[in-house]
Amino acid sequence: MITAIDLGLIFGLMALGVYLTFRVLDFADLTIDGSFTSGAATAATLIVAGWQPLTATLAGTAVGLVAGLVTGLLNTWGKIHPLLAGILTQIALYSINLRIMGKANVPLLRTTTLFTPLRDKGLLGTWVSVGILAVLLAVFVVALVWFLSTDVGLALRATGDNEGMARAQGVNTDAMTLLGLSLSNGLVALSGALFAQYQGYADIGMGIGLIVAGLASVIIGTAIINNGHIWITALAVVCGSIIYRLIIQAALTIPWFDPNDMKLLSALIVITALLLPRWDVFNRLRARSRDKESAAEAWGDPDRDPDLEELDSGDVRAPRPGIVKKVKRADA
Repeated sequence: MITAIDLGLIFGLMALGVYLTFRVLDFADLTIDGSFTSGAATAATLIVAGWQPLTATLAGTAVGLVAGLVTGLLNTWGKIHPLLAGILTQIALYSINLRIMGKANVPLLRTTTLFTPLRDKGLLGTWVSVGILAVLLAVFVVALVWFLSTDVGLALRATGDNEGMARAQGVNTDAMTLLGLSLSNGLVALSGALFAQYQGYADIGMGIGLIVAGLASVIIGTAIINNGHIWITALAVVCGSIIYRLIIQAALTIPWFDPNDMKLLSALIVITALLLPRWDVFNRLRARSRDKESAAEAWGDPDRDPDLEELDSGDVRAPRPGIVKKVKRADA
């Protein structure tokens, strides 16, 4: 279980990158599968070549930044659809990653990585490593929340919410798209670099289907915890990543489960996470936890249409009978 939490924290960086593009920027970026491998391949190759682990990790992150920038240029300058732009960059990165590694797999045996001190002391895969990774991830969460609260971050969020309105307000939406994609893929590549050092190898296929894991983390986290605050949402995404890894770990302990079905399981997790909000499961759980008196006061607002109820998900439907009765009693 501790190993799953470790991996959940490492992949939490990747989940933050997915959140930045899919939720904040509203850009369906599929570059992630390639940029994750690029970060891992670059870091592993440079470490084997004798570079310092930290420098190699930063270099891998830089490659991810460039990959996101290329996707952004294809979209903003080349006017290519976001999905197609991401696919084109992802396909190109497959060959580039092979060029970087020189082969399909680069082992990190008998090399010094960022996790070597913990591994030598027997602390890797313990609560000590969990604490260190949690602190590292907390730094990035705080930095991301702070950035999204700055003028540039608000412009980035405005671009994702309503690009036309943001452009009318003088925001350079193309620049915001380039910035958002670069930061997103930089986080993903950093996650890949750390994952390669944690696992002890970099493989050309380690990023295949990773977008599904990223979406699962974002959807699970925001479905369980969603109150609109940016810092709560960022923490929810990280929690979603950990939950996703724990589900995968639990599945691997089932005797009859075939590891070859891992991608199928990932797809089923995403499908379930997408359907649960539509079934109103999480909305009902959140509604039960609300204070009844506050709900009655909210429905007594004269500026609100008493015949409609707006849920957190944005759905509009008839109010629950219990609330109507309470409002009538209050009016009486």
